Amino acid sequence: MTTPVIPSPRATRSNAMRGGINTELYAWLFMRVSGVILIVLIFGHLFVNLMVGDGVAAIDFAFVAGKWSEPFWQVWDLLMLWLAMIHGTNGVRTIINDYAERNATRIVLKALLYVAFVVTVVMGTLVIFTFDPCPAGSPADLLPSICFS
Repeated sequence: MTTPVIPSPRATRSNAMRGGINTELYAWLFMRVSGVILIVLIFGHLFVNLMVGDGVAAIDFAFVAGKWSEPFWQVWDLLMLWLAMIHGTNGVRTIINDYAERNATRIVLKALLYVAFVVTVVMGTLVIFTFDPCPAGSPADLLPSICFS
């Protein structure tokens, strides 16, 4: 009776074995770097929104409108959105690769994941850069109070 051969844990089927680019290595590195950057972005976001000024009581439509009127905060929130979405999508992709046993299931789940990623990033980016609390030509009774000052 022959004993089945168990491949070495270090032996992978990646492109690196064939002399190509090791995408999993870069994905792993991205997760570490983006995680550190996200910690800075998220704690900065929380500090400004909850600790500066009147704290959580001051967060309303006018607060967001005032914050997004400055390009610095638009870029800050955009970086936070993009990094969090890429970081999370990469993590879920890894989970799908680990637990989806059939190739068809893996392909469908990843396709759904990527569609959700694209929709969320595109919509979030559009909201951040096209947000206008006081659109021209809107009825006065529908505009927030900040538009009249």
